[in-house]
Amino acid sequence: MLRRERWLNLQRKADTLWQRTWDRHLRLAVTGLARSGKTAFVTALIQQLEQAGFSAKLPHWQVLQQGRLLGAQQVIQTHHHIPTFGYSQALSMLASDPPQWPDPTQTLSEIRLELRFRSQQLLRQKIGHDVCRLYLDIVDYPGEWLLDLPLLDLNYAQWSEQVKEQLQSLSRRQLAETWLQAGNHWVATQPFAAVVDEVKQVSALYTQYLHDCRQQLGLQSIQPGRFVLPGEFAGAPLLQFVPWVWGLPAESPANESLYGLLQSRFEAYKEHVVKPFYRDHFSSFDRQIVLVDCLQPLKTSRDAIYDLRDTLGQLLQSFQYGNSHWWQRLFSPRIDKLLFVASKADHVTPEQHPALLSLLRELVHPGLARARFEGISLECMAMAAIRASEYHQVDYNGQPLTVLHGVDMTGHELALFPGVIPARIPEPDFWQNASLRLTDLRPPVWNSAQARPHIRLDQVLEYLLGDKMQ
Repeated sequence: MLRRERWLNLQRKADTLWQRTWDRHLRLAVTGLARSGKTAFVTALIQQLEQAGFSAKLPHWQVLQQGRLLGAQQVIQTHHHIPTFGYSQALSMLASDPPQWPDPTQTLSEIRLELRFRSQQLLRQKIGHDVCRLYLDIVDYPGEWLLDLPLLDLNYAQWSEQVKEQLQSLSRRQLAETWLQAGNHWVATQPFAAVVDEVKQVSALYTQYLHDCRQQLGLQSIQPGRFVLPGEFAGAPLLQFVPWVWGLPAESPANESLYGLLQSRFEAYKEHVVKPFYRDHFSSFDRQIVLVDCLQPLKTSRDAIYDLRDTLGQLLQSFQYGNSHWWQRLFSPRIDKLLFVASKADHVTPEQHPALLSLLRELVHPGLARARFEGISLECMAMAAIRASEYHQVDYNGQPLTVLHGVDMTGHELALFPGVIPARIPEPDFWQNASLRLTDLRPPVWNSAQARPHIRLDQVLEYLLGDKMQ
């Protein structure tokens, strides 16, 4: 039995290698920061692929419109150590009464699909081998983990200095007061055994500070990312450290000192959390889609929108750019297509979509030059994987006005004009006179056996998969 299992495992690995050789295997990574809609996107993407040719409406996906798509179905994934994406559970939540959005992404997961289609290549058609397969691995992971990759270039003192500079912000400083006060009495070098419990306590307060930065200030630049989404490392000592924002010890600290303990845990975090994620997962991605909630910062503050811009800049620096030639695909895959998506486009009216897209482009603009220089294909879109609203026109002061119709998270039906979305990062007075009425919407009531309505998900499919299904 053991021999048979090993043989089957070798067969799967050989098949993967063969498919990569002939460009018939693609690892698509899906990420985004908190509340960007990753789980809903992956669920909708899979359902649209399964329903392609039946209930799915995908007019811009060429392989379907040309009648060449034969079907798509879930198959056994080759990475047995990675949790399987909870597709059926997510569908159940969307189909519940009342409908609910799927649980947010907490850890890395994966699902494999096999897509069959007829090739356009004349040689394949003439020899009767025009039926092709594309194995699509969809990998869903928290964007907060990606923000940890820059830590690999920092030592503990450099990272601590970065956090210390962030605390110059009055709003951050106020939220940090609890963990700063708790740490004041043990900043001097102390014996190892005397401070372990205190480090655990203060690191818990620091973790709460990171949660508060995200929830109260709308900030996305959270480090270390595993503090807020620990996954399998919950409770591990390597998640129990804080930045050293006090005066440095007069002498070089010993390993047994408080400073030495925090420093060693920081290095352990990089070695056992950040590096394995990059080595085992991130470096193997072929294509990447990043979901961005541009609307939440517009509701929050100027600091939140600039923090989002800086965070997206960090994300862009993390990707391995460059075109994937066939030998690179076998031995060193690199991301050759990167798609940034302004999610929740259904929360604004259609005429606001160009402004939403323009805002997203400005937010990622600092990284565009490097991407183009490296030859990567980078695109931006405004999209809703599951459309939770409908649009109607009403008469307003004698003029037609498009309004949203939907159901908010408390179950109340609403009809509103959400306001005018700025096409660029707005000036500070925007938040003083803000007239936006942006409301979270509940998923629509829908037959679970049919693909749900969307906005531009077909364009996403064409961009990410179109060239692989010729």
